[in-house]
Amino acid sequence: MTACVRSPSRPIAARSLLLVALLAALAACTPYQPGLPGDPATTDPGYALLQAAQSQIGAPYRYGGAGPDAFDCSGLVTFAHRRIGVAVPRTAAQQFAAATPVKRNELRPGDLVFFRLESRNISHVGIYAGENRFVHAPQSGGNVRMASLDEDHFMRSFAGAGRLYPNP
Repeated sequence: MTACVRSPSRPIAARSLLLVALLAALAACTPYQPGLPGDPATTDPGYALLQAAQSQIGAPYRYGGAGPDAFDCSGLVTFAHRRIGVAVPRTAAQQFAAATPVKRNELRPGDLVFFRLESRNISHVGIYAGENRFVHAPQSGGNVRMASLDEDHFMRSFAGAGRLYPNP
């Protein structure tokens, strides 16, 4: 009686081929990851700035907070700019004064949107995300979150927009 002897290379080759096919299929299903070549976050400082701010969504508000654990509105702006290597003034009013003005219809992700919430002074700032949305640290007891420029409160108090990072 002769024993059937399998060549060990066939199962290994088949498994290797199956593994390569599986990895290729998984790579095709992998969601877009920032930081890859051609990613706007690696070439446009505005996208990198926005990404830094969005990474803090859910962090608690704290007056005077500039991260990494808690933020006020201008502290979030300071934190995000620091992540891209840009030093900025600390308060919303100082940031407004230092920013290069941007027309509302020319806003790009990473631009700053400023508000006069309770007086004639600039008292609030957020980071524009596109589609009339922005990231901000809203108030005591709140968390960093997205909001819309179309909300009545922000439409009434909108004071202008600007940019503190260099143009790409």
